[in-house]
Amino acid sequence: MVTIEPIELNGHMFTAVTVHLPKTTLLTVSNENGYIMCGALDVSLLNSKLADRKIIAGRAVGVKTIEQLLKAPLESVTYEAEKLGIVKGMIGEDALLKMI
Repeated sequence: MVTIEPIELNGHMFTAVTVHLPKTTLLTVSNENGYIMCGALDVSLLNSKLADRKIIAGRAVGVKTIEQLLKAPLESVTYEAEKLGIVKGMIGEDALLKMI
């Protein structure tokens, strides 16, 4: 099952996607500039093999719901996210607001 819902943060709209897979759930919240995602995100891949795409993204681990993803500290972020002031340890919601 896939759930897609709009989320408003400080007057800015984002899209939350939940994908229920066997034995796990994939979570992401995005806008047109970047996204945060659950532990399934491979930040090192984005920073190395896909670096030319300049992807703005952050990863939180141990989350099971969109609400947890928004409140969790990011475990890793891409180099492009760092350029916007998004850092490891920042909570997901704050990182998203820097992606505006």
